[in-house]
Parts: sequence; C-alpha cells; structure tokens
Amino acid sequence: MSGSHGEYQSSGMLSRAQLLHLFDRFSLLTSQPEVKKRIADAVDDKQEAVAVTTAIQEEIFLEMGVDPSFGLACLGKVNMAYENDQDLMICFYRFVVKEEMACEEAELGPDKFAEKMQMQHKLQEQQLEMLKHLRKFHLDDQSAILEKLRQQMEAANFDSEASVFSADQIQDMVRRRVTPVFRPR
Repeated sequence: MSGSHGEYQSSGMLSRAQLLHLFDRFSLLTSQPEVKKRIADAVDDKQEAVAVTTAIQEEIFLEMGVDPSFGLACLGKVNMAYENDQDLMICFYRFVVKEEMACEEAELGPDKFAEKMQMQHKLQEQQLEMLKHLRKFHLDDQSAILEKLRQQMEAANFDSEASVFSADQIQDMVRRRVTPVFRPR
C-alpha cells in the first residue's frame, strides 16, 4: 500500500478491509464532540457540512496510505464492485447515513437534531406497529393496504407522516374490500 512518504495507493479498488476501516474510523471520529464542533463551526461559517465530512474522509485516506482523490472515487464505485457482498453493502449504507446525520446535526444544531431523531424514532415505532398489525391479514389484503399506503405517500410527496396507517384505518380498508359497496343499476 504505502511505502515511503508520498507514495499513496492510487490504482485498483479499495479492499474490503480498507473500506471497513474507513467506515469504522469515520463513525468513531464523527461521534466525537470536537469533530461535531468542527462540522458545526464550518456550517456557522457558511460552509457546506459535507465539505468537512469529505475532508475528514480524505484525512482518513491519508492515514491509510491512500490517495484521497482515488479513495473518494472508489467510494463512488462501491455499489458496483461489492454489489454481491451484502454485509459490506450494509456497512457502506450505514456509513452514508452516518455522514448524512453528521451533516444534519451540524445544520440543525443539537437540540433540533435530537428533536428530529426523537420524532423519527416515534414514526418508526408507529410503522413497526402498523406492520405487526398488517401481518394479521390475508396476503391480498396486505398487498391492497400497502398499495394504498404507496398512493398516500405519493400524494403527500413522500412526507414521512404519510407512511403510517392506524389500526382503525387498516381495519376500515379491509372491511371495505370485503364488503362490496352497494351500487344501484
């Protein structure tokens, strides 16, 4: 990989081990208060948060003996190069989410970010309850309910609040599917 100073890897593709190291190191760094402050300070100075997270990735690549431009280019190829490695792809998507969250926390500030995370957690719990309730129904009913949910989300421009049906709404949909509406001829 890296021999003398100045010799950085700049060809091929990052190995699985190199990518996992990057993901772990980035996660560790972006969870530290001083790094969070660095990102937030950049946002306060009207810089893009993603510019700082990218710089952090470049610093990690340098530590690893990888040319930063090459390393960033490899990140754009992870989907193709490792598409059959499910575990690595999960780690890669966690890494992407971690970067998005680090940027969002810096942009929103700690209080608004915590509030947003709490609301998101509550929504996920509601979605889980909805899915548990949904499992009680026949597959045809489940499909119909999920299709209604897709339509509702589309109509709401994919607003997260539109991603949940209450148990009563589900019950009502199933009842309407089973009971034909009387239509005079």
